[in-house]
Amino acid sequence: MAISRIAVGHPSEFGHAGALKAALAEFISVLIFVFAGEGSGMAFNKLTDNGSSTPAGLVSASLAHGFALFVAVSVGANISGGHVNPAVTFGAFIGGHISLIRTILYWIAQLLGSVVACLLLKFATGGLETSAFSLSTGVGAWNAVVFEIVMTFGLVYTVYATALDPKKGDIGTIAPIAIGFIVGANILAGGAFDGASMNPAVSFGPAVVSWTWANHWVYWLGPFIGAAIAAVVYEVVFMNQTHQQLPVAEY
Repeated sequence: MAISRIAVGHPSEFGHAGALKAALAEFISVLIFVFAGEGSGMAFNKLTDNGSSTPAGLVSASLAHGFALFVAVSVGANISGGHVNPAVTFGAFIGGHISLIRTILYWIAQLLGSVVACLLLKFATGGLETSAFSLSTGVGAWNAVVFEIVMTFGLVYTVYATALDPKKGDIGTIAPIAIGFIVGANILAGGAFDGASMNPAVSFGPAVVSWTWANHWVYWLGPFIGAAIAAVVYEVVFMNQTHQQLPVAEY
């Protein structure tokens, strides 16, 4: 059972060089991802007079986030595992692939990376707003939670199948592409309803910099539930429970 392998870790891990390097890699990856993703929306608004909510804007956001996530996962994969998302980290923790101590380190780094990316965008654009995620007209908070659960389930399930499963074989080489594709596709599916976050860090940075917190809890609760369900389903149903757990240092 997945939960039986959950590891707390040792407090000394907070100062371990490998853990700190992995956290730094997560910080940089999230900064790259959020700067490109959020920046593309700001650029589209500037070029089209706030047209990011149009069909063309949705396609633009899907492509920008898919491409940027492919790069962000790729550059962090060999150092931190390339989570680039607190929900993915939570899913890995539920499956026993990362300790609680390192999970906390990753979360701090990921949130800081998003905030710094949004601050850089605000400065570089001369003070343009980094828009926080929000619900579309007619979409309730719990409707959005369901959207986030389903979309994040698909994302974390993809991470497990292509990156965390020790039986992945050669398919592991395309993990960043598959992860970028599922995020891009989910943005096309849910972007018009709640912005399609699937990533609490991506929602947190713009919310901090714009100081807009309406329905912000949606973008934490939905992704964490979706990630937990995906982790448990894949671990219990598909993961070979007799495999040797990979060293925590490799994540």
